[in-house]
Amino acid sequence: MIFAIAASAELTALEIIEKRDENEYIRSAVVEATMIISRGNRKIEKTMVSYTKDKNALAEFTNPADRGSKFLKRDDNLWLFFPDAEEIVKISGHMLEQGFMGSDFSFQDVMESDKLVELYTFSLLGKEVFEERPCYVIEATALPGKKVSYYRRKVWIDKERFVTLKGELYTQNGRLLKESKVEKLEEIDGRWLAVQSIMENKLRKNTYTRFIINNIDLAPKLDDKIFSLQSLR
Repeated sequence: MIFAIAASAELTALEIIEKRDENEYIRSAVVEATMIISRGNRKIEKTMVSYTKDKNALAEFTNPADRGSKFLKRDDNLWLFFPDAEEIVKISGHMLEQGFMGSDFSFQDVMESDKLVELYTFSLLGKEVFEERPCYVIEATALPGKKVSYYRRKVWIDKERFVTLKGELYTQNGRLLKESKVEKLEEIDGRWLAVQSIMENKLRKNTYTRFIINNIDLAPKLDDKIFSLQSLR
């Protein structure tokens, strides 16, 4: 009887992901961040301020080399503005697979902001310890007809905090493309969020990008005009 009660209390893969989404999904935020791109012994540092509301996002780069460059995501559409060229460029097709501002994050990575439960089906592979934290290991496979960055994902989700600590990103034929790991977590407004993480491209040697959140406001008042094409200029 005791075993039966314990077994019935076990969470399903879907329930785990729902708790993960509840913790990680951000509906609205203003973020100040640093992106450090490593290529062998060379490191490139970029800073930015981003504004997010539902499925819309605007990022403006503030480091000297990229100052004034902007990225706008509106629903499933993406645009870039470069002040030197004084033109707005729409990102589509194969360009979505390219590195976002030269990083190991693609434009598709930046584009995918929906909850995972809306994009994938899930299966619980088991439980493992990652960086001394007990985790659920879950495989996610894209739902038919859904536009996703990666057809299949394998994620390690903290059993207590329901935050993703590690992720492996695969093509439909099973090839490992990228691996992400969380390096630092913080509890912010009652939820656990990754404030420092790293993305490694498995198709290239000695290349990775570290993303650091320096400041985040989870309850900003944002005007919808921020996410207009006019805001890019």
